[in-house]
Amino acid sequence: MNTDDMEQDLGMMQISDSFFPTGLYANSNGLESIFQNNKKITHLEVAEIIEAQLKQQIGPTDLIVMLNALKFASAREFDKITEADTRINSMKNIKEVREASKRSGIQLARCVNEFAKDEILQKYLESHQKGTIDGAYPVSFGLCANALGIDSQKAGLMFLYGFVVSVVGAASRMGITQHYQAQKIIHELKPLIIRIVSESLDRPIKDIWQFAPHLEILQMHHERMDSKMFIT
Repeated sequence: MNTDDMEQDLGMMQISDSFFPTGLYANSNGLESIFQNNKKITHLEVAEIIEAQLKQQIGPTDLIVMLNALKFASAREFDKITEADTRINSMKNIKEVREASKRSGIQLARCVNEFAKDEILQKYLESHQKGTIDGAYPVSFGLCANALGIDSQKAGLMFLYGFVVSVVGAASRMGITQHYQAQKIIHELKPLIIRIVSESLDRPIKDIWQFAPHLEILQMHHERMDSKMFIT
């Protein structure tokens, strides 16, 4: 392994580390709403919920947008980055989820911009200040991966892994899963993560879709909850 490969791997570990301040730890992605309606939810059901989200929401939408944003940033095609940002926000039907994506995305971009100067990332942040870009998390993630020299495959694995960890972490804090159960869920979802990333690497943004009405209804209920542990 050469120095460039090691630097890329370190960048990957830095962004995926829970210490990195993206705010993902504050998202349950609808799990809190499910828990409030059914206190008897098990760790097996948590795994099934995450699997459904990966297959029906995050994989076919957020991941493809992130991978294309990375490609556009590498090619310095800023107009396409703006279009990707607009499109992903238009598909975030739940206001709470949409706003959380914007907050996490801009926080991520600002933090990476502090130590990995990149022309496209800087322009992206300037456009957000002007109000011409929302700063969706998948787009910001792609730009930051490009700024750190992380390739598409590693960025995809990191993106889905980070999502899984955020939901499993929420389950642990709500007392649904024990730590060993949480780690088992992560491990058992690895083949699915690999398959989804492999199938998404060359897909254009026009291919994005999502269909998870039950999950979206639960996410809507979360917006109206009086007491919350999590943002989403």
